[in-house]
Amino acid sequence: MKKEFKKRIYSSIVIIPISLFFLIKGSVYFTFFLSILFLATSYEWINMCKKKVINKILGIIFLIISFYSAYQLRKISGINSFLLIVLICIFTDIGGYIFGKFFKGPKLIKISPKKTYAGTFGGFLLAVVASLVFSNYINSDPWFSFPLEFLELTKNYETTFLIFVLIISLVSQIGDLIISYFKRLAKVKDTGKIIPGHGGILDRIDGLIFSIPISYLLMFLRKKK
Repeated sequence: MKKEFKKRIYSSIVIIPISLFFLIKGSVYFTFFLSILFLATSYEWINMCKKKVINKILGIIFLIISFYSAYQLRKISGINSFLLIVLICIFTDIGGYIFGKFFKGPKLIKISPKKTYAGTFGGFLLAVVASLVFSNYINSDPWFSFPLEFLELTKNYETTFLIFVLIISLVSQIGDLIISYFKRLAKVKDTGKIIPGHGGILDRIDGLIFSIPISYLLMFLRKKK
């Protein structure tokens, strides 16, 4: 377990700065980065589904929608809003892992035996805390100045901000469960082995590929008003 945890840490030390570089640079750098991720996740998905052709097709269609949403969201909403969404998904995952390991407790659902209610709560909690810290770093007034122009869920920005974070965190966890379901169907532990200690790329961004389209939809609906 300790050896596996060390692999996760070392991999993250390498992956996070590289990913941030492409996210922040934007333009052709971001497009190139998205293209590589799309090809890698598509390969992992096709390889995992094996002979289930309909699953392959539907999965690829969904990935196209997800990565297109990512491109548009980064382009229209700006780097800070995009990073916020990424941050929510990352800390939802971290919170779920830490709280699940330390507090354990009742299992959440059969399709993902390691998921617990404590982990779900931890995911929500760390996502909210990390989002507040990030927003405070970006702006002196975290509640009213954060660049989420596409949101107007309520007239109160504090409430809107919290609702948004919780929605994205929830979608991220649901996305994780959906990918876990298909992994169980395929009888595999991970979608790939490219990232030491983490498995495949799809294993790492399973929540994000579901959260991004929802965020883009919120932005689209907001701009239609």
